[in-house]
Amino acid sequence: MITLSRPAHWEEEIKKSRFLAHAARADSIAAAEAWIADRSEPAATHNCWAYRIGPDYRFSDDGEPAGTAGRPIYSAIEGQSLDHVVVLVIRYFGGIKLGTGGLMRAYGGCAAQCLRAADRIEVQPRVQLVVDLGFEHTGAIHALAEEFAADKLTESYTADGLSLTLSVEERSGPELIQRIRDATGGAASVRSGDGDGAPDADANP
Repeated sequence: MITLSRPAHWEEEIKKSRFLAHAARADSIAAAEAWIADRSEPAATHNCWAYRIGPDYRFSDDGEPAGTAGRPIYSAIEGQSLDHVVVLVIRYFGGIKLGTGGLMRAYGGCAAQCLRAADRIEVQPRVQLVVDLGFEHTGAIHALAEEFAADKLTESYTADGLSLTLSVEERSGPELIQRIRDATGGAASVRSGDGDGAPDADANP
């Protein structure tokens, strides 16, 4: 997966309208939406955006004619084969209408220029897994987390045992779930911890 190693910025004036493009890495829908909310400028005429996070994507025209802003921004992300990326293009209207084609070129072009100027990095996408298990299996799970280079994000005790949130490379997720099943004799359960509506991955047979 190719994503951005640091936030990027691009600014230009097109027929007296000022366009400000911002781009950054986002590893979850919640992170992308929080970033958009934080970066948007209420005084601007339009705050148009798009993001792509694996199979999930969204875009917004924020009051511009349908299809003239959010979609071209998303196309800029897709056209450069980027993932886990969010782009916001802010417009301050300068008094001259650009027309449908002009808007598409302006929003798409600013987004593309911002992304071209950005530093990139190749990383393996990660997923979050919440593991619920009995106390007797904690040693085995910690050993597996270390073996799979999984980051432990949270750890809390429950009445029946322990609940762990692990972050692991997406490609290793299925094998880790299987190893958890094997190590606990099917007693533990695993579910998605990404908060994106993904189905549970039950470790029980």
